Amino acid sequence: MSAVGTERAYFGRRVGLSASHRLHSNALSVEENQVAYGKCNNPHGHGHNYVVEVLVGGAVDPETGMVVNLAALDGVLRAKVLERFDHANLNLDPLFLNQVPTTENLCIAVFELLKDAMPVGELEYVRVEETENNFFEYYGE
Repeated sequence: MSAVGTERAYFGRRVGLSASHRLHSNALSVEENQVAYGKCNNPHGHGHNYVVEVLVGGAVDPETGMVVNLAALDGVLRAKVLERFDHANLNLDPLFLNQVPTTENLCIAVFELLKDAMPVGELEYVRVEETENNFFEYYGE
């Protein structure tokens, strides 16, 4: 067994948010949008109760015994993700003005917003659950 603080460990955290979106690409015709997105192309949009999961990796701090402080991580998640996306129309967010707000793109956006904001450690991945059957993961470039 190695000394505390020298091995890499991981801490995962999940938060929920509710948001709406309409899947529609200006690069496609009306018919192509309908084929590509089906009912998700509804002009009035639709919503999801998303679950956003992050995994932070790093050395275990020898004084605290933690990879990252839960309260500090929650503060970053609140400031960077929840305050921005919870109860929002994703189509109106500047990140999605020039791209379709698919959950794949949301997952990448959340990763990019968080990667340099971690209080300690490194962001390993972001996972976004859209429904009980659909989830998306992004590990960065």
